[in-house]
Amino acid sequence: MSESKPRRVLIGIEYEGTCYAGWQRQQNGPSVQAELDAALLRAVHTKITVTGASRTDAGVHALGQRAHFDTDSTIPDDKWPFVFNTLLPEDIRVTSALRVPDDFHARFWALGKAYEYRILNRPFPSALRRNFTAFVPLPLDPSLMKGALPDLIGRHDFSAFEAAGGTAKTTVRQITEAKLIQDGDEIVLTVQGDAFLYNMVRIIAGTLISIGQKRLAPDAFRQAIQNRDRLLLGATAPARGLTLLRVMYGDRL
Repeated sequence: MSESKPRRVLIGIEYEGTCYAGWQRQQNGPSVQAELDAALLRAVHTKITVTGASRTDAGVHALGQRAHFDTDSTIPDDKWPFVFNTLLPEDIRVTSALRVPDDFHARFWALGKAYEYRILNRPFPSALRRNFTAFVPLPLDPSLMKGALPDLIGRHDFSAFEAAGGTAKTTVRQITEAKLIQDGDEIVLTVQGDAFLYNMVRIIAGTLISIGQKRLAPDAFRQAIQNRDRLLLGATAPARGLTLLRVMYGDRL
């Protein structure tokens, strides 16, 4: 039996991105979206496409990805996590589900996103944290790295912070928070904003590493924003250190 009128469901998703070619379904490898679609097909015997809030890249992780789908299934909204998690691989888990308005869109209704980037800074790598941190063996100066962050805050043209292949219609973004903490032998960057360009957070992290090694000046962010020059910034840091922490919808839900 099924309801006569489809409903839209929003789910929260946590995943380790190591084994995936990214969020979005693609030809060159497995994706998180494809795994969720396959689980839905097995659950309701109908082909349904899950639409995500963020198209995370290969190797990027998520604690707070969000996605929506339409269904006329009689499965109660609060039971969807249990249904998904019996059908998904262990490195993908659905953590929440709720009904949303029919015109809700996981990506376009998002008011902001927050990301975390973890840097392992010690002379030798880690066997257990290798998939979740970027390993930097040379000493970093966290005080220099922290001092560079205020230049990111505010609404700017971040065109210098977009990697080749980006398709954004505008490169203007607003960063509302950028902070750095020392967590044992890890340096943890947290960045929050209304939206991010392709590889933007990884470029920020890579630049901070260069600043921490004194290979770039502490005003590198300000100079790149003013001159809109990618060459003034550091290398794009590895994907494995990046995690999507949360997607914010404010009072829209």
